[in-house]
Amino acid sequence: MKNLVLTRATIARRLVLPAAAAAVVGVASLTGAGAASAHVTANAPTVTQGGYGVVTLVVPNESDAAPTTSLRVTLPGLKSARPEVMSGWKSVVTKKDDLVTEITWTAEPGSPGVPVGQFGQFRFSGGPFPEQETVTLPTLQTYADGEKADWNQPTPADGTEPEKPAPTITLAAGGDGHGAHHAAAPENGTDAPESQATETAHADSAARWLGGIGLVVGALGTVFGVAALMVARRNGRGNA
Repeated sequence: MKNLVLTRATIARRLVLPAAAAAVVGVASLTGAGAASAHVTANAPTVTQGGYGVVTLVVPNESDAAPTTSLRVTLPGLKSARPEVMSGWKSVVTKKDDLVTEITWTAEPGSPGVPVGQFGQFRFSGGPFPEQETVTLPTLQTYADGEKADWNQPTPADGTEPEKPAPTITLAAGGDGHGAHHAAAPENGTDAPESQATETAHADSAARWLGGIGLVVGALGTVFGVAALMVARRNGRGNA
């Protein structure tokens, strides 16, 4: 009889421990997804080396108290750069020697900017980009309370992420014609940005769903494990 009780207790423990581990994994998945999206990042799937295209800056608000009210991105000297129209924001394009070197977005009076706990997407169409594999876009983020986050640190050769990494885009090899480069940059700036926004939203939703599923599975496993342990204990008392 004692062997039967011990066997049931062993089974209960084997149910509880993996369930608890699954719960931990689920929580880690959720928090990891949030941490991964904390930095200002850039993506430009349509841009090629020496070509034109649309760049999207994804800007999360890391402040606990103030909205983001200004964003300035430094460009590698482009012949053309046109920011997308954004409701509640005004944009200024800065040139030097006929090349675009900066774009600054500023929230207009009465605009909420990028509120606490949310993110914004800032897009521009331009080029030609340098004929190199990667291009960094140092970005200065300013909050309503005057706090600033300067995302300008390069990633070292060993791949260690710095505290304030500069947004970086990866460029595919260019095509054969200058006209093809221009074709990659739509004048109205709508089709490509919408596609990029959809991809970003899908990736974020997938990460959160996976984390949530892990958490739910872990919680259910814990409930079943505890129930099995209680049954084993009741059976042990009844057989004593």
